Amino acid sequence: MRIAVLGAGSLGTIVGAYLAAGGVDVELIDTYKEHVDMLNQEGAKVTGTTEFHAKVKAITPENKSGKYDLVLLLTKQLYNDSVLTELLPFLKEDSVVCSLQNGIPEKNVASIVGEERVIAGSVEFGATFIAPGVSQLTIEYSQFKEYAFQIGELNGEITERIQQIKKVLDLVGGTHISDNLVGTKWSKLLINNAFSGLSAALNSEYGTILDHEIGIVSAVHIADETIKVGHANGIKFATMGKFEIESLELTSENDIPARIQTLRVSMEPSRLLRASMLQDLEKKRQTEIDYINGVVPKMAKGTGIPTPFNDLVVKQVKHAEQSQTVPTFDTNIKAFEQLLNNKH
Repeated sequence: MRIAVLGAGSLGTIVGAYLAAGGVDVELIDTYKEHVDMLNQEGAKVTGTTEFHAKVKAITPENKSGKYDLVLLLTKQLYNDSVLTELLPFLKEDSVVCSLQNGIPEKNVASIVGEERVIAGSVEFGATFIAPGVSQLTIEYSQFKEYAFQIGELNGEITERIQQIKKVLDLVGGTHISDNLVGTKWSKLLINNAFSGLSAALNSEYGTILDHEIGIVSAVHIADETIKVGHANGIKFATMGKFEIESLELTSENDIPARIQTLRVSMEPSRLLRASMLQDLEKKRQTEIDYINGVVPKMAKGTGIPTPFNDLVVKQVKHAEQSQTVPTFDTNIKAFEQLLNNKH
């Protein structure tokens, strides 16, 4: 099986290293030439909760050749149209593209490469890009080896090809097949909307949102909007661990104190996190906000479900992008306070 890791950043470097060490024919593809050169010269180095080194083959996108049996898609969704269109000549009729991106890109991916070629995937570990050729694993190594990926067919079937891809990804870390991978990705989207989106919009760690009354109530409303829009689109949200994501839906304003308590308990281990979108703003880069909070208003069209809290997150992050500034918590939280006052 010939494999491409398309987008060899922090996650892709680790994936490529373990696949190569497992004897797989794999190419790491990335636009960052210095990184590609270092991978070829020195190999891929994994640091953090483990120390690992593997010889790998890396190329820039214009040097793709031949056909790939499996493509692990790890680029940002921002670039999907161009990246996937350029990939088409390198796919066979039965090639598989496994979307391992944030958000729910599968429909867009399928529209370009063909639905029959797409399986959905979810990355369950974290990593940080340290330097060209070096990536830091930020999850406990034992947990990484037990639970690194979830994958699944779009229709939930357990097929022969999904089992083959599980065997490949097991070389990296524990891989689990799901019959509701789309539901898993919506559940992860909800957490990203409520905390990554607010972290970027407010320039804050997750803990600041958890501790601030306006911040946490806004997170509750973002979660509620996401669930209602998901349900309107036929989504059954997957449980995360033992956490029933759908239990965050509001039936009335009286539910808010209980939902605040649920979020504070479940998100406490993540309180030091800062959104990667906030890091993008600090580096004056475009974010993936359209593919995180922006998914909810887009999918709400025609349903009659209002999405004012997700709309506000998108508005604030886009303003920061366009003005090439970093948001100010004290300024942006006032807009959420006003939104809450307008609801009462």
